[in-house]
Formats: sequence, structure tokens, C-alpha cells
Amino acid sequence: MEPTLITAIDCFITRPDRHNLVAVRVTTDKGITGHGCATFQQRPLAVKTLVDEYLRPLLIGRDANNIEDLWQMMNVNAYWRNGPAMNNAIAGVDMALWDIKAQLANMPLYQLFGGQSRDAIAAYTHASGDTLDELYTAVDALLEKGYRHIRCQLGFYGGTPTELHAPDNPSPGAWFCQDQYMRNTVEMFRALRERYGHRFHILHDVHERLFPQQAVQLAKQLEPYQPYFIEDILPPQQTPWLAQIRQQSSVPLALGELFNNPAEWHDLVVNRQIDFIRCHVSQIGGITPALKLAVLCQAFGVRLAWHGPGDMTPIGVAVNTHLNIHLHNAAIQEFIPRSATTDAVFPGAPVAKEGYIYPPQKPGIGVGFNEALAASHPVVYRPHEWTQSRLPDGTLHTP
Repeated sequence: MEPTLITAIDCFITRPDRHNLVAVRVTTDKGITGHGCATFQQRPLAVKTLVDEYLRPLLIGRDANNIEDLWQMMNVNAYWRNGPAMNNAIAGVDMALWDIKAQLANMPLYQLFGGQSRDAIAAYTHASGDTLDELYTAVDALLEKGYRHIRCQLGFYGGTPTELHAPDNPSPGAWFCQDQYMRNTVEMFRALRERYGHRFHILHDVHERLFPQQAVQLAKQLEPYQPYFIEDILPPQQTPWLAQIRQQSSVPLALGELFNNPAEWHDLVVNRQIDFIRCHVSQIGGITPALKLAVLCQAFGVRLAWHGPGDMTPIGVAVNTHLNIHLHNAAIQEFIPRSATTDAVFPGAPVAKEGYIYPPQKPGIGVGFNEALAASHPVVYRPHEWTQSRLPDGTLHTP
């Protein structure tokens, strides 16, 4: 195959809405450019530095066709590996290389993978409210739009506590009460089933807000309401407790958005401790490792529900879609509606229609990038107070 040489690599940070988004562009001597998502919104400048100062000089002049070799080289070039900043930097380049290859083949990326395994991928989005009435209003609006899978939350992650018994002079942070959260979540599921029956699938994100024994209790209490899945019922460092949850509850479990390293997911998949893997594609290093993870999961009956938050570029949304259209064990796609400004910076991204996302039709990943418009929305750092989650006595808890 005739070489396609990399002539330039550029990294951009833009904030068209409330999140810092990181995109990578790879340019080749064939006049074809590819784009990838490298968003690590809490540390965007670190990712840009890695791309600009380390990956660019490593890759200029190399053959863009050799994606596997280039990924392996990027992964081990620093010797130390599997961290979120480096993985996102690698992912931005990796996605751009796949974008280039599919454009060279003049086909959408999922066709390059081997074609589609479904007509469309079911989508879910988020409904929340501080009260049940507010939540009902949000759910009703999404049902009208055709969604049949809805993630439901009462308040923010961990719930919005009432009459919080906190110490004097409390530290800054996002305070919550685990006891109230558990009671309110069980009541939320009961009320939703009573009001809607089984009109839609209920998903819920614990977001690591519980201690392990509390997680066991919550899973048992939610079982009668048949959730589609419960997400992040434990933090990554407590995953050995999943075995006890499995012994006592049949509630489907989803985990993985914080994973960086294959060692974090291998045993969970092989031992069937989870039902859905929730890895963030750029966080694990891009499309190349995502395809391998998907094959591992299929062998052990674990389904795919890639992380799809608002703080990823529309390029990343499209990558999730291409993977989901192709991979046989893909189950569902998280989808967050975007602002018009974001879509102007990244035109052509997938949208949800009546609760489904359909196969992209353009060659490559299929999402554009307006560099001039992106530059008019510069990076803005904020401390992300929501990560400072605190228990009633002021102890920091996993966010």
C-alpha cells in the first residue's frame, strides 16, 4: 500500500458551551486530514502539551496507514503508561488516523470495521429533578421525543440532601447524605414504576457515592423495580465487592468510565462481575484498544455501553456511534443533546431520532471542525466543585 505520510499534528482546546473540549487534527501528504477527540476537560492543557511536545515530533513523517504500530509506539514511548492525560492524547491521534483511513477507503468508519450489525443503536439520555414532580416533567418530555431508555436521578449525584446535619464552618464542596440518597432512590424507582409501569427502561447512576456494604443493600432494594442497569455502584478501587453484590442481587451492573488500564477491566469481564462495560473511548486510548476490549467482552457475554457525557467532543459521539453500529455486543448509546454553538464548531455529528441513533453516512468519522470558530471560544479553567463530594461530617468521598 502506498504510504500516507503524516505532515502535521495540531491540538485545539475550545469551550463552545460549558465544557473544555479537546480535538486533534492529523494532516497527511495526500491532502486528507483526520480528527479525533482527546477531551479531558479537567486537565485540557496537559493533553495539549502531550500532543504538541511529545506525540507530534514522534509521528511527523511516519505512515498514517500503520495505525496498530503507531498506537503501540505512542503507548510505550514514555515507558510509563495508562494514565488519563496520556491516553486521551493518544486517543486524539488514534481516532484521527482511523478517520483518515476510512476517508482513503471512501466509506464510513463502521464499514471499514466490517459493516453494520444493526439498523440503529438505541439511545438513552438523562432526566433529573429535585422533586418527583420535576422528574416526571423531564421524563414526560423525553417520552414525547421517543426515548424508551431514560437515566433518572433525584437531585445531583448522591441526591440533594434536606436538613443535612453538618458540622460548624463546613468545608466547601458538594455535600450529600448517603442514607437520604438510598431512601430517596428506592422511592424514586417505586414511584416511577407506579406512574409509568414498564413504558420505558429506567437507568440510574450511583456515581460511586456509597460504601461497599451500602451498595449491596441498594442493589437488593432496587431489584423488584427491574432497572436496565445501575451504573458505578462502586468506585474502581472497590470492585472486588462486586462478587458480593452478584451473590445477593440480579440487578444489572454497569461500570468502567474511570478505567484507564486493561488490568482494571480484565478480571471483571472474565469473571462476569458486570453486565455492561462503560469505558470512555478516549480515556482508554482510542478506537484501537476499544475494538479489542469489545471482542474480549463479547466472549464473556458483557455488553457495551460506552461512556457518552456532555464533556466530549461531537467527534467522540460519532466514534461511539460507529463502534455501536458495527459491534455485535453493543447495547445502548448514552446521548446528551448539544448546543447549537457546539454543533457549529463540530458540524455533522449524530443526533438521536425517536430514541435511536442511525448509522453515519459520510466517509470517515464524518464530523467536521471549524478552527476559526473554535478559536473564538477559548479554554476556561474552573475548579469543578462537584468533584469535592463530602459526607455529612465533611469527609471527602469519591465524586
